[in-house]
Amino acid sequence: MAMGFGFGVLHLAPDAFWRMTPRELAAAIAAVRGPVAARLARADLDGLMRKFPDGIAETPHD
Repeated sequence: MAMGFGFGVLHLAPDAFWRMTPRELAAAIAAVRGPVAARLARADLDGLMRKFPDGIAETPHD
């Protein structure tokens, strides 16, 4: 995946790709893809689970 991004998206020469540090590659990926969305906090997840509970959908009876 990293090689595909480096060669295919960033169009890096192989020697430039292999000289990159993981931190440099991560910065290049972030520059292209934009910021990563913040993780959902547990309290927010709990709230969504209460608002939209999983369950068996009721089916009409004949």
